[in-house]
Amino acid sequence: EPMTGYTMLRNGGVGNGGQPWVLRWSSRIRLTWLSFTLFIILVFFPLIAHYYLTTIDDADDAGKRIFGPRTGNELCEVKHVQDLCRIRESVSEELLQLEAKRQELNSEIAKLNLKIEACKKSIENAKQDLLQLKNVISQTEHSYKELMAQNQPKLSLPIRLLPDKDDATFPLPKSNRNCRLHNCFDYSRCPLTSGFPVYVYNSDDYPFGSSLDPLIKQAFEATVRNNVYVTENANIACVYIVLAGEMQEPVMPKPTELEQQLHSLPYWRTDGHNHLIINLSRKSETQNFLYNISTGRAMVAQSTFYDAQYRPGFDIVVSPLVHAMSEPNFLEIPPQVPVKRKYLFSFQGEKIESLRSSLQEVRSFEEEIEGNAPADYDDRIITTLKAVQDSKLDFVLVEFTCKNQPKASLPTEWALCGERDDRLELLKLSTFALIITPGDTRLVISAGCTMRLFEALEVGAIPVVLGEQVQLPYNDVIRWNEAALIIPKPRITEVHFLLRSISDNDLLAMRRQGRFLWETYFSTSDNVFSTVLAVIRTRIQIPAAPIREEPAVEIPHRSGKAAGTDPNMADNGDLDLGPVETEPPYASPKYLRNFTLTAMDIYRNWNSAPGPFHLFPYTPFDPVLPSEAKFLGSGTGFRPIGGGAGGSGKEFQAALGGNVPREQFTVVMLTYEREEVLMNSLERLNGLPYLNKVVVVWNSPKLPSEDLLWPDIGVPIMVVRTEKNSLNNRFLPWDEIETEAILSIDDDAHLRHDEIMFGFRVWREARDRIVGFPGRYHAWDIPHQSWLYNSNYSCELSMVLTGAAFFHKYYAYLYSYVMPQAIRDMVDEYINCEDIAMNFLVSHLTRKPPIKVTSRWTFRCPGCPQALSHDDSHFHERHKCINFFVRVYGYMPLLYTQFRVDSVLFKTRLPHDKTKCFKFI
Repeated sequence: EPMTGYTMLRNGGVGNGGQPWVLRWSSRIRLTWLSFTLFIILVFFPLIAHYYLTTIDDADDAGKRIFGPRTGNELCEVKHVQDLCRIRESVSEELLQLEAKRQELNSEIAKLNLKIEACKKSIENAKQDLLQLKNVISQTEHSYKELMAQNQPKLSLPIRLLPDKDDATFPLPKSNRNCRLHNCFDYSRCPLTSGFPVYVYNSDDYPFGSSLDPLIKQAFEATVRNNVYVTENANIACVYIVLAGEMQEPVMPKPTELEQQLHSLPYWRTDGHNHLIINLSRKSETQNFLYNISTGRAMVAQSTFYDAQYRPGFDIVVSPLVHAMSEPNFLEIPPQVPVKRKYLFSFQGEKIESLRSSLQEVRSFEEEIEGNAPADYDDRIITTLKAVQDSKLDFVLVEFTCKNQPKASLPTEWALCGERDDRLELLKLSTFALIITPGDTRLVISAGCTMRLFEALEVGAIPVVLGEQVQLPYNDVIRWNEAALIIPKPRITEVHFLLRSISDNDLLAMRRQGRFLWETYFSTSDNVFSTVLAVIRTRIQIPAAPIREEPAVEIPHRSGKAAGTDPNMADNGDLDLGPVETEPPYASPKYLRNFTLTAMDIYRNWNSAPGPFHLFPYTPFDPVLPSEAKFLGSGTGFRPIGGGAGGSGKEFQAALGGNVPREQFTVVMLTYEREEVLMNSLERLNGLPYLNKVVVVWNSPKLPSEDLLWPDIGVPIMVVRTEKNSLNNRFLPWDEIETEAILSIDDDAHLRHDEIMFGFRVWREARDRIVGFPGRYHAWDIPHQSWLYNSNYSCELSMVLTGAAFFHKYYAYLYSYVMPQAIRDMVDEYINCEDIAMNFLVSHLTRKPPIKVTSRWTFRCPGCPQALSHDDSHFHERHKCINFFVRVYGYMPLLYTQFRVDSVLFKTRLPHDKTKCFKFI
């Protein structure tokens, strides 16, 4: 088979005739041609293509261009390129905007840098000005101190005399009858800052002690143990007191023996100066055994005095000690209304021994007018009173002869008839009670007269004293004409007309004042002894000891939880409530007038009608208790700098206003095992302006949870532990309360800050009243003839509940220590009515109704657990409380009012910049 060329090549180029070289040549030519062809294609083809394309693009018809370069817009017509173009344009615009902002910020930074530099310069200037002001203030204070030092002499405390020193230099009066404080009292023993220490002799250590009446002795010793002025250190005592009566008749020592025993007292010091001999009478027949005894320079306090024995302004006429070892039962005391009683006046008595009768001397009225008065008017008094009784113009009861044996009495004195209970029953039916003084004018007061006065005041019969020469108990410090009628005996024929002419309002005022005097100065042994000490202390011008405050036992608790802002609390519109205090809490200034009492102050406080300073022996002589400086002094016209101009609302909102330049209030919150509700209520107080502190009265025996975290509201929170669960704890005068203003609030009360601030502003203008939010009223139930408590919406009110109310701390003292214990006991029994009791107390003292602010009627927080007031028996108990309190006070002290307080510009259309006063809608 013949071989092909290719096969020959593969076989070494041998074949077909043996021509290998031809094959090799043809192979080379093929490789050369292939290489040349590739070179031509790679070199010339791009050049030809470039030329061709360039030539075509030069055509006149631009629309026929195929490969020529195109503009950007034409390229963007491609879909996938358009997105890229838009991104590029957006980025470009943002870059331009950022560049503009950068330049603007750089400009603002430059301006702020300039302002910072200016502020730094201003701060430096302000620092310089502040330093200059401090220097000026320091210089002014220094100058003020220099002026005060120049104008005020340096005073030192009086030098105290010790008992072992001789008082021979003490001036002697001409006689003991001429003794007065200036010549028979050693003031050096009683410095103003001494606190009036009183030393009381133990009667068991002396022979006359065995002759004392056991009941009086026991009552006196019990009173002494509880008195704040009594000291056991005789070396520092201002006054030395010895109980010398009432003595029992069979074992009474002879006058000479008693005088010797008195003079032998260890601190008598020859004349008995700064001593007080007390002779208390429990019966009307007490004899005046001190009449024939030389008492030296010692003061005497008893119920019977002769004119030759009594030293005005030095000795003291005291009331009888009827309730020696028992408290008076207020429920047995008749009410003060109705004003008119069955008898216009009554009198029962019998005179055992009398002076010569004026009728026997056959003297005419003309002779009496010329100055020849009869020796005894009692016969004419008998005739006149019997004529009034026989005329039957009014129901009167007069008896001048006792049905039973009359009580023993002094000569010319009208003896009492019957037993005490029988006399009281008659006086309960009498509008007036006649008290006929002894016919012997030398007997200025007797135990029988003081006993009649005591019984009349006790049951509300207005005393009518016939005889102007009489010296009634504590007559130099009590204005008796506000509670009794003192008529000269020659006016006996005009007595009936005078008694008929007195209006019902005046009768009720006199009866109420008499009830007050009896409760305050007569009713118990504590009152009698405290009043005697107060009379002496007032005479020598020593301020009273402050009434005690309730020590607060704090419950440790953890604080630190940041209090949030309740949107309901923060919703005050465009109203600025005032600055939140950034300085430490500011306590109300203590009352500083205790050492600067004037005669006017003493006169007013002793003799005014029942008021805040007249409930018990401490208050009439201690005009102001601790922490109540503004209770008397807030009515001045002083307008402090920064107190507001009173016109623009902006100035009003920027300061507290009022007449006190600076003041805060304390929140007192009573709670019982409602921790969540309590925490929410405390948080709502966060940011409240003018808040001093919060006192949480923990009324539960169970302590708070250990893991409970209390909120931090910017002011101290004091959690106080109580001895027992009592609603009376709400009104205890805790020593932690350092402000006069107290906001008593329940733990579930829901008040906005603007409401609280407005209530505080209103209270500062009426500091003696309760100012609060929920109003209630009382009503007379005609079918049942009793009082009812009502919480319905009404046009008037008589109470403001203390679950959300401002009141003065002064009332906390009176509620806790002065108000009758029977009221507090009923509050504990029902676990109710403490707010009603406080309203009764304040209305009784001020004779003013409370003040309600804002139009809202309820203030309970939504979603809170039900309180005690939701119990079905709640209102029934409050009905009982009101009627019980009326029986204790003797009348209804609550007063109605249709008055509600809103701000001056309430709902007034004003320009926007003037509408900053408080508004409530």
